[in-house]
Amino acid sequence: MGQFLSIFINVVTPVFAVVLIGYIVGPWLRLEVRTLSKVSYYVFMPAFVFHIISEAQVQAVVLGQMTLYITTVYIACALLGFGVAKGLRRPPEVIAMYVLIAAFSNSGNFGLSLVKFRFGEAALVPATIYFMVLTVIGFTIGVAGASWARGGALRAVTSVFKTPSLLACLPAAFFSATNVEAPLFLSRIVGLLADAMIPVMLVTLGVQLAEVGRPQINRDVVAASAVRLLGGPILAAILAIPFGLMGLQRSTGILQASMPAAVLTVIIALEYGLVPGLVTTTVLFSTLASLVTLTVVLALA
Repeated sequence: MGQFLSIFINVVTPVFAVVLIGYIVGPWLRLEVRTLSKVSYYVFMPAFVFHIISEAQVQAVVLGQMTLYITTVYIACALLGFGVAKGLRRPPEVIAMYVLIAAFSNSGNFGLSLVKFRFGEAALVPATIYFMVLTVIGFTIGVAGASWARGGALRAVTSVFKTPSLLACLPAAFFSATNVEAPLFLSRIVGLLADAMIPVMLVTLGVQLAEVGRPQINRDVVAASAVRLLGGPILAAILAIPFGLMGLQRSTGILQASMPAAVLTVIIALEYGLVPGLVTTTVLFSTLASLVTLTVVLALA
């Protein structure tokens, strides 16, 4: 019990406290979510990815193993969400909501900060790799899906790979693979921007949640949240066995699969007219419920 309390106070609480600050000061200072999101998306996040990946030393075989593992986990999560929704005999648009929530977790805002607090700086390398793979999966569901409806298959594929954080991986991979050090002035600029990513994204999340309003909890909200918060870590723990993952690669993978639903799912729901009110409520509910579930996962990981 002491371990759970220690993790809750020292690991989980600081992250939620920063989100709460954003939740409070957002309406008070009239902060614009769009501006905060854009600067995080186009500046801080690519800088963070470059900073971590460029200094990482990961073997190609291990990288491929991790990529296949987390992809399999999230495909399994999506199938679980589909199965649960079908079992509850939900209409097609609600079934799609279950799949979206199951396959799109908040591995950036929450995942990276919790991994850092729980496992230290060294764990940010595998956590960032998982984050990037999950970004591809998430944007494949969201950006590519919306783009397909608007402009066809080719535009859908290219839209995914124009994501700034993914583009930042290319030069970062060069420095990592060749052991060439980035120029000092560049590494310092990137380092300063990278340090700002996690706090800015957490505050942004709080501001976004403040705009949700009072949630209306129903069976679908609870069930979809359970798929994301419980199904994710269970599937990740089970699938880590056949993939032979150990240590930080295993622990960070399970933790990243335990995150609540991403706020970006709300944007996708609005784009599609996909029960946006239900998706928004599920994002808020899963975020609050993760206070408990993440504490348990962090203690067991």
